[in-house]
Amino acid sequence: MKKLNIAKWLDGFLLAGKGVLMAFKKARFVVTFVITFLFFGTLMNLLSGGFAKLSLMDSFPMAMRVLGDSFVRVFGVGQPFLDWLPIFLISVLQGLLIGLIVLLWHKKRVTKSAEEGSSNAANVEKAGIITGLIALGAGCPTCGTTLLTPLLGALFSTGGLAITGTISTIITIVAIVVAILSLKKLGEETYVMIIDEKYRKKSKEAQ
Repeated sequence: MKKLNIAKWLDGFLLAGKGVLMAFKKARFVVTFVITFLFFGTLMNLLSGGFAKLSLMDSFPMAMRVLGDSFVRVFGVGQPFLDWLPIFLISVLQGLLIGLIVLLWHKKRVTKSAEEGSSNAANVEKAGIITGLIALGAGCPTCGTTLLTPLLGALFSTGGLAITGTISTIITIVAIVVAILSLKKLGEETYVMIIDEKYRKKSKEAQ
């Protein structure tokens, strides 16, 4: 029984993967994914050193320079691999989640299903929770700075910085796990929705 459940669970990831690939054929999803990916990637790079970079944005030219630097860092420019990888991965996951939510919301709105609308609202809520975790965990692994640094520094006058990196890593891992599990559910829903849409279209053409 356990083997069957595990196999079924893994099959869910396979269907979710197919759903995501199908979603990339939809312009609405692609546009949302790209915008979300770039937004979150830039934001997390901007906040990777705590609030230090924000304090530098005291003029328009400087603000543009800081934002431009944070933007190119999304693609790994000018930063160590270990700093770039988690931010890039989380940005991709968040882009996929928001993209699928928008795509499903549009399709479910067309079908006007109250039950499906409620499910989509729950998906939005989960995406918000993931965003919160990502914001707290966002940081620089090699330099040990995150948004948690000032908070922990205030709570623990000594040793706060020592545990910041560990807590940040745990939060980041939790955010990634929750995002992957949410992506599995949304990917499956997308696959079923698109297949059903194709089936209905063929049925109408056959009539």
